[in-house]
Amino acid sequence: MNTLKRRVAAWGNLNADEHEWIALSDRTAVAGAIKTGGLAYGNGRSYGDVCLNAGGVLWGMRGLDRFIAFDADAGVIECEAGMLLKDIIDVALPRGWFLPVVPGTQFVTVGGAVANDVHGKAHHSAGSFGHQVLSFELVRTDGQVLSCSPTENADWFEATVGGMGLTGVITRARLRLRKVAGGWLDSETIPFDSLEEFFRLSAEAKRNFEYTVSWIDCVSGGRGRGVFFQGNHCDKTEPVRPAKPRTFPFTPPVSLINALSLRAFNFTYYRAQKLKQGRGIQHYVPFFFPLDNLLEWNRVYGPKGFFQYQAVVPPAVQLDATRAMLNEIAKAGLGSFLAVLKTFGDKPAPGMISFPMPGTTLALDFPNGGEPTLRLFDRLNAVVKEAGGRLYSAKDACMPPQMFVDGYPRLNEFIGYRDPGISSSMSRRLFGA
Repeated sequence: MNTLKRRVAAWGNLNADEHEWIALSDRTAVAGAIKTGGLAYGNGRSYGDVCLNAGGVLWGMRGLDRFIAFDADAGVIECEAGMLLKDIIDVALPRGWFLPVVPGTQFVTVGGAVANDVHGKAHHSAGSFGHQVLSFELVRTDGQVLSCSPTENADWFEATVGGMGLTGVITRARLRLRKVAGGWLDSETIPFDSLEEFFRLSAEAKRNFEYTVSWIDCVSGGRGRGVFFQGNHCDKTEPVRPAKPRTFPFTPPVSLINALSLRAFNFTYYRAQKLKQGRGIQHYVPFFFPLDNLLEWNRVYGPKGFFQYQAVVPPAVQLDATRAMLNEIAKAGLGSFLAVLKTFGDKPAPGMISFPMPGTTLALDFPNGGEPTLRLFDRLNAVVKEAGGRLYSAKDACMPPQMFVDGYPRLNEFIGYRDPGISSSMSRRLFGA
């Protein structure tokens, strides 16, 4: 087992703190490797500090990347927790299977997807990632090894799904897949000019489409114009020829996202999507993972990095609360070209502190502008808190502890399942330990 000092940053690049890095590669030796304490680190695609342990130990999980079993008749795959979702798709898709729930990038590990209970465009039809998990193995720093599923050690299953890696280390998982003909979707692009129209489109799409999401023009304020995307897997079976990804070549000295570039981009993007409106057959990568063809895209925000802010608000107030957040963003002159608006379904969350709940979620990236950005977050937090909503810990870097307490009613129950040997920068910020 090799130990070294390493500066590690999350995807938001807000800071790069020194950690003691221990790379894990043998799942049978995990219990011995973690007994002195630390935090599991997957592929670093969390935005804030949930995957960091500044000044402490990180257990690098990418060495645990092996397939264990694949039942190609039943669509059940078992793998180690450091495997990327991309690797599962690459193996399963040619055999007629796909992951039922994927986030906005395929470059996340299975363990990270469970620990953050990631969601995607299919929450109304399939729930979150945790709903697709049949079982996993959890190793605690005291050496205890638990087999967890919705029926075996079900309380540990609920604590670990969405539990931010704080209950132990997931070493292996069994996942349910979804049958598909090939790697293509019958998709439709629909521009909309108001939030009212978005909610109407969303309600209609839930009845006929497995996947729905929208881009919202945050520059337009409470008006809420944007583009709605909906899709279903289709019968096209031609082999997928993925485009070769490009890499954003450097970190510019300042963020390339500013009021001027944002207004120009949003205007151009909205007009371009209006020209492309209608139905078509689309390859799964641009539909599910539009940014994966531009590697290291986070560099565009410059050396100070960026925040992602994602909130969900309940159905009864979703129109007013979403409009209020968009108005605050427009008033601040800040915003994002990666602004995502979508509605969640009614499926009960699989984890004690899972983020998804019935309602509408808004996610935006903001360049790190220091105090003005944090003041905007305070105003957005006030809207979310009044609405009875909550923030997503996988994206968060500055949520007030009381907002976390107020937003997650099962938090006290979850705390009883924390592994005392595991800590993170986020847990110390939110829990004090």
